[in-house]
Amino acid sequence: MRDCLAFVTAAGLAFAAIAEELPDPVNRILAGHDIPADGLSVVVQAVGSDIPVLSHNPLTPRNPASTIKLLTTWVALDELGPTFRWPTEVYFLGNWDGRRLDGDLGIKGYGDPYLVTEELWKLLRELRRIGLEEITGDLVIDSTYFDGNGGDPGEFDNQPYRTYNVLPDALLVNFKAVRFQFLEDPGGNGVLITADPAPSDLTIENDLDLIGGPCRGFQAGVAFNIRDDSTGRDVVFSGDFPAACSPYSMTRSVLRHDTFAFGVFDTLWQQLGGQIRGGVRSEAIDEDLEPALTWRSRPLAEVIRSINKFSNNVMTRQLLYTLAAEQLGPPGTEAGGIEFIESYLERAGLDPESLVLANGAGLSRDTRISARLLADILLQAAASPLNPEFLASLSLGGLDGTTRNRFRRGAIAGSLHVKTGRLDHVSALAGYVHADSGATYAVALMLNAEDVHRGPGKELQEAFVRWARAAL
Repeated sequence: MRDCLAFVTAAGLAFAAIAEELPDPVNRILAGHDIPADGLSVVVQAVGSDIPVLSHNPLTPRNPASTIKLLTTWVALDELGPTFRWPTEVYFLGNWDGRRLDGDLGIKGYGDPYLVTEELWKLLRELRRIGLEEITGDLVIDSTYFDGNGGDPGEFDNQPYRTYNVLPDALLVNFKAVRFQFLEDPGGNGVLITADPAPSDLTIENDLDLIGGPCRGFQAGVAFNIRDDSTGRDVVFSGDFPAACSPYSMTRSVLRHDTFAFGVFDTLWQQLGGQIRGGVRSEAIDEDLEPALTWRSRPLAEVIRSINKFSNNVMTRQLLYTLAAEQLGPPGTEAGGIEFIESYLERAGLDPESLVLANGAGLSRDTRISARLLADILLQAAASPLNPEFLASLSLGGLDGTTRNRFRRGAIAGSLHVKTGRLDHVSALAGYVHADSGATYAVALMLNAEDVHRGPGKELQEAFVRWARAAL
């Protein structure tokens, strides 16, 4: 790890000299919604300063929701570097005559979080470019770089097929997600369903009825079901779909990791004029073999922009496993990633006592961090030569990412780089506010109180940002 400034939070610091009284706009919102002030933690500190200008309940561990992604992505950026790329290796496991592979094709994944359909297509196009046309055997998938026993995808909210709940895998293809689109059949034959991507081993049963009337109802009346949870290959859509809702889209996770990868591979390979005659097997590939092709992912600096700007949980969890595998040795695990982040904080001179890290993405009821520690991480990042890459990964308030439709009134749009977070009874904001004075402030705000996720949290964040920009 690079030499960096250590921002030490010591209990002996004279917090009495720091403003603890909340700004009037924040107090008014708390009072108006009957939210207790002790449910809020805030730290505001100028970049380059040793003392915060506002510190309210700074050491209380709070649930940060998705703002915890700032910790995971910063540690990865600082330790792995902005140009780090994930390899995906392809092996010819048989006799190849320059056109036909008489045997199996092996693919070993190393955790690329962004091996989306387009990237896999480019990888396969490269195989076609070197001459491969026909594979007589199976697709052999090696996912041993990660521990594949990631748990229950429905553990968080009992929604195992929601795409944000997809578990890590060393060969994660397109986030293991399919976008289904529902359209009125122009021929008058009911509802058409398309899938993107379209895994060849996925079956879709269409039991939808097309009805008249306005577009209404939960999910436009479309019910999603999987016949066999162990395979996830038989999808059933049922219900009454109003023609006025056409086109309507729904994205869900289907199949298993290995069968999803095979199904998308098979579909794309056929589109490129290739053939594969076998099925799919999951097993380790001999480490002594040389790959026929190594595909490189997009650089880490680009990947964390997708994570932070759009709050991608699946990519963040892949990143946590990558930290474990790269720094502690494979297989990458959630526990290993957490262990490494905790050791990183200690080496950086930051106190991890308030930290309870679950999956690195904030998709947890148990994650905890103090506003003081979260602000210290932001201040450390601000003092690093890598700060431009980190700053560029955050949502530019009112302009892009998850806050593109927020912080737009008046002149505050573009004056903050932040990550927001929201869970039931949790509302959080962390990042940097660029004040009218010309100074930049690291801010960490977490509100844990009844029903704050229903609107009061956003209202408080808006008031807080406006105050910070104008008053500091």
